[in-house]
Amino acid sequence: MTNSQITYMNHEEPYSDDYLQGILTSVKTIAMVGASPDKTKFSYGVLRVLHETGYEMIPVNPRPNLREIRGLKVYPNLTSIDRPVDMVEVFRKPEDLYDVAKDAIAIGAKVLWGQIGVKDLVAARLAEDAGLKVVMDRCPKIELFRPFWKPKLGLPI
Repeated sequence: MTNSQITYMNHEEPYSDDYLQGILTSVKTIAMVGASPDKTKFSYGVLRVLHETGYEMIPVNPRPNLREIRGLKVYPNLTSIDRPVDMVEVFRKPEDLYDVAKDAIAIGAKVLWGQIGVKDLVAARLAEDAGLKVVMDRCPKIELFRPFWKPKLGLPI
């Protein structure tokens, strides 16, 4: 892909509803980097809600002996996942986003999504240069249940 074909988002401005809706209605498989088995952690709640909403969730956590979260097989890293991934959601420190972006590119993901507080403009540019859509400092669980989503999901308003 040449730079003239790349669409760079202004990650300092709010994302449009259409951009977020396009992502969340097109992805099916989400790898969650930083998934936790601890029910008190925000990542656990987001994983639960996205899974119950119908997304195929793939927890990623390098902790030894962590085999499952909510009955889902846990992978130690993105490159060990044995099937295609549409979106990589990141529950890590902002400084980890660049390396996660490299792995998301390596596995052919279509979207890199940094959770609230996870933002790195250099990582975003790397991912966008590789053709990925990027969202940072937002929560897909929150975006999913904003009013404009409900008709798209067939849920009552």
